[in-house]
Amino acid sequence: MRIAASVVAIAIALGLTACAGGGGPPKPNKRQVAMIDRALAVAPGAAQPSTIVATETAFSRAARERGQWTAFRMFAAPGALLHGANGPFLIEPWLATQTDPPAAVQWDARVVVMSCDGALAVSKGRYRDPEGKVGSFVTVWERQADNSYRYTYDAGGDDVPQPPPRKAVPEGDIVVTEIDAVTGLVATCPRGANGTPPPPAIPIGDDGKADARLSRDGTLRWRWEHRADGTRYVAADYFYQGRWVTAIEQSLVPTGD
Repeated sequence: MRIAASVVAIAIALGLTACAGGGGPPKPNKRQVAMIDRALAVAPGAAQPSTIVATETAFSRAARERGQWTAFRMFAAPGALLHGANGPFLIEPWLATQTDPPAAVQWDARVVVMSCDGALAVSKGRYRDPEGKVGSFVTVWERQADNSYRYTYDAGGDDVPQPPPRKAVPEGDIVVTEIDAVTGLVATCPRGANGTPPPPAIPIGDDGKADARLSRDGTLRWRWEHRADGTRYVAADYFYQGRWVTAIEQSLVPTGD
């Protein structure tokens, strides 16, 4: 609430300054606009899981309409990683060698967790490929300078075993198969002089088989492991109402990617 009050105070102060000259308020100058933008960037309400859901939807639609790997290039942040069979690697050089397939994988998010300031988010969801195979994915999103979101890490894998085929629906029947709901989670904002306590320590090692990264505001941590059997494990922990909670966990079986 203190941040919200500061935003209001800045806006009022700038408004009074503009009105003092008479003749109607002039437009704020560049310095004043920059002050407002900085304040609003960390204001409560900046963390909106629906923004990530909308980005995932646009990403999936771009894959369908413009090509799968074209879409992956469009939505990648500089230095983005893809977690493949031997661990995470830079996706951009790899994408440069890929040709769009005739049909794209389609997906949607089921869970989104965000840092308090909205600068970092992790999504987990489900996908279906053109052959009908289904699987799960986890994607890490970072807010860019233009306030758009781009992914910095992505991992996905087919279900093993695959679920049984859906039964054929007799012509004329109406069947509601599923009503999907997206779970949106937002970390509690830091309070007091000490801010947010650090998340519980986890072993990382120095063999390049695991990593953990913390949001700038210290309220969201995401981590990955590449286990000895090739399983890829991804998790996201967020600070919520005084304690750290694991919001997302996903194990993905070894892949040939």
